[in-house]
Amino acid sequence: MMFKKFVIFVGAVLCFNISSAQSKYTFPEDYKVLEVLPSKTDSRITESNTPHLVVYNPTIKQGKLLLFMPGTGGVALKGPKDLFNTAVKQGYAVINLSYINRPAIAQICRKETLEANPDCASDFRINRIYGTNNFEFTTDKSYDAIVNRLIKLLEYLSETDKDGNWDSYLEDGNLKWDQIAVSGQSQGGGMAAFIAKEHRVARVIDFSGGWDFSAKNKLATWYYNASKTPSHLWYGTYHVTEPMAKVIRASYIAMKIPENHIYPFSLPVPEGKKGHSNGVRNTGYTSQWIELLGQGN
Repeated sequence: MMFKKFVIFVGAVLCFNISSAQSKYTFPEDYKVLEVLPSKTDSRITESNTPHLVVYNPTIKQGKLLLFMPGTGGVALKGPKDLFNTAVKQGYAVINLSYINRPAIAQICRKETLEANPDCASDFRINRIYGTNNFEFTTDKSYDAIVNRLIKLLEYLSETDKDGNWDSYLEDGNLKWDQIAVSGQSQGGGMAAFIAKEHRVARVIDFSGGWDFSAKNKLATWYYNASKTPSHLWYGTYHVTEPMAKVIRASYIAMKIPENHIYPFSLPVPEGKKGHSNGVRNTGYTSQWIELLGQGN
């Protein structure tokens, strides 16, 4: 009886260790992987101070930067690492940015708030990306903004990581957007699209990038704004099982993403998971990720 209990105990320990090993993702040995607290780069930052994730391969020519922004509640260190691995293989350096991503825009810009301000979603995104306006529904400070966080991170990396070519993404203290491909999932995908409208970026890849409205059942007007980034550099994905799939697709059409650059993913979603995040997690889409990313160097 004691022997049987011992066998069960050992089996349980082995199963736990195997499960833990499988859940911990390991990038290839020749990659450099850095975890950097936002407060290390700008001491004023105290909110959403979980580490940025930085990944690149110092043994190859470092190409453009892939800036990835998580969705609502997303944590940079828990980002889609298989996607990032693919991006590094395509020649990119990757930054999964830690930023304030709660609350979601859809939680704020709705009902009476949206009726009072049809530009609520745009104002929200400006506040969260640039920090240049006052937005009454968040407590974000100007230094909490995505742009400041990225600039400060790149300046920090330029000083502390001499293996990287981080200066190439900065010019006179500003971002060299034409050397940066912007991407993200859900709220982060919408942030990428908003940035690409206003700056000529290297590429934009919007994974299920949100559903901003200006009124009930009416897409936000910013989707229709002229884009500084040419349409051939725009890409958008969604999963056909998403509850908001039709709206996401409509937003891509409004942004004039070419039809052959819109990817309606349809692989089965694992039980307990959601189609909304499947596009950045499912390695069955690796060949599509390569098409979306293009060549980074």
